[in-house]
Amino acid sequence: MDRRAFLGTLAGGLLAGPLAAEAQPAGKVYRIGLIPGGPLAVRMHQWDAFRQTLRDLGYVEGRNILLEFRPPGREGDRFDDLAANLVHLRVDVIVASGSSAIRAAKQLTSTIPIVMCPAANPVEEGLVASLARPGGNVTGLSVVAMDLSGKRLETLREMVPRLSRVAVLRHSRASAWLPSVEASGRVMRIQLLDLPVIQAGELEKGFEAAVQWRADAMMVMASPLFFGLRTRIADLAVKHRLPAVYDLPSFAHAGGLVVYGPSDTEYYRRAAHYVDRILKGAKPADLPVEQPTKIELIINMKAARALGLTIPQSLLQRADQVIE
Repeated sequence: MDRRAFLGTLAGGLLAGPLAAEAQPAGKVYRIGLIPGGPLAVRMHQWDAFRQTLRDLGYVEGRNILLEFRPPGREGDRFDDLAANLVHLRVDVIVASGSSAIRAAKQLTSTIPIVMCPAANPVEEGLVASLARPGGNVTGLSVVAMDLSGKRLETLREMVPRLSRVAVLRHSRASAWLPSVEASGRVMRIQLLDLPVIQAGELEKGFEAAVQWRADAMMVMASPLFFGLRTRIADLAVKHRLPAVYDLPSFAHAGGLVVYGPSDTEYYRRAAHYVDRILKGAKPADLPVEQPTKIELIINMKAARALGLTIPQSLLQRADQVIE
């Protein structure tokens, strides 16, 4: 079963993109500003999906479209400086990944369309008025409906039957999902240990704290910082004998035990469709914010063996992908 298909949250969501022959008239070159949520090198496969979708829609770089990447060079780079550069260039559309980058762009312009790719909770964060009618100049993708905390804890419990203590590893700036994780923990009677990490150098201490607390497993919450460190995080989980669940497929391919979440490239493909619609005249205020309605379950058997886990056959049968 293919669980990667994205659907609009509401009737009247984005339509599939037109054929290449219907792309913008020859002679017009559009400039698209791109603000990745982290260093570009670790996210190229996502932006490659964005580029490929634009090509499928009839946009050719250097002929009728120019892509202006403004990635942060390191942790702590100011997104407002990157956004200011794009506003100064008068780009036609800004595509920003992550709430911090989106917020920086929104604060600097109320006229240039901004496509979220994605935001955690755009309504609560004041980025859009509502999912159905965003208003203003911001629209795009959101993960707000993907409250998968309970499902991730259930997946861990299937792998670790006596699960009672779970450490929650998160970037200190990423707290949007924490209330839902805590609520799921209460319902399932699982104790949680919040482990906020400010920078990469604190990861080892975070894992050591989890072990000292006698955690049975770990939940790793998404952040640009963790995405760039996914291989290291997966290795630390094995080193400290902590079964861990993640939310993006890239973590499983980097050695993580199990992923339960939306495709980390499909957001970028859908973002390209938003760009296409906007360049053809659609207003961001009128384009509903999309959310993923299908998710992927990916199990890394190499990690399972390293952790000494026996994965239930019922869980393997439900998996979209099993990495040997």
